[in-house]
Amino acid sequence: MAGMEKLAYSDGDTALTGLVARPAGAPRAAVVVFPTIMNATPSVIAKAQDLAANGYLALVADFYGKTPASMDQSGEFAMEIRGTPQSYRQRLRAALKTLASLPEAAGLPIGAIGFCMGGQAALELARDGAPLSVAASFHGLLNTDQPAEPGAISARILVCHGDADPMVPREQVMRFWEEMDAARADWHFHSYAGVKHGFTNSGPTTNPATAYDASADRQSWAAMYALFDEVLG
Repeated sequence: MAGMEKLAYSDGDTALTGLVARPAGAPRAAVVVFPTIMNATPSVIAKAQDLAANGYLALVADFYGKTPASMDQSGEFAMEIRGTPQSYRQRLRAALKTLASLPEAAGLPIGAIGFCMGGQAALELARDGAPLSVAASFHGLLNTDQPAEPGAISARILVCHGDADPMVPREQVMRFWEEMDAARADWHFHSYAGVKHGFTNSGPTTNPATAYDASADRQSWAAMYALFDEVLG
């Protein structure tokens, strides 16, 4: 975690620890980074550090306040915070509020991005009408228990999706498109042929549903920066 600063915050009685990556100069914008279901991983931390290197103040959020020891345990932890849309979104808003409260973030536009479960988290914040300029999901889950109301989403939306992702089948994709249209959202959807879940994570995996894809990783990250340039300045 070289170059990352621990930042204590909370959601009610749950103590959480975010990781902050700061740019060398004045930040262009602030970005909350929601990690995977395994919480902060080396791959996600590397993305936050890249954001800082490109001039953005980045906070890697903490989903649980604890580190899962296995994928099974991470699923149990995730169920705890996703019990209701309200409890889930409250946890996400705690991270957003913490980022916005940093002195360097004062007056800056704010974006949210996320990976896997974190991609869903970024979209949930946007659905909830959070004051975001942009929300980007990378191989994120697209389902929700509380679809966006018409006019609720102020953020520009970017979804980068692997078309061969068995965790997000096309039926879920189509429901998401219909939801975004009904909500009158401004959304971009990039789909990568033959690409599975977790395509930005170059670490080892034993899950047959996931696989790193260097091209999709590069193209999706470049698409995010292009949208950031347009929206965040």
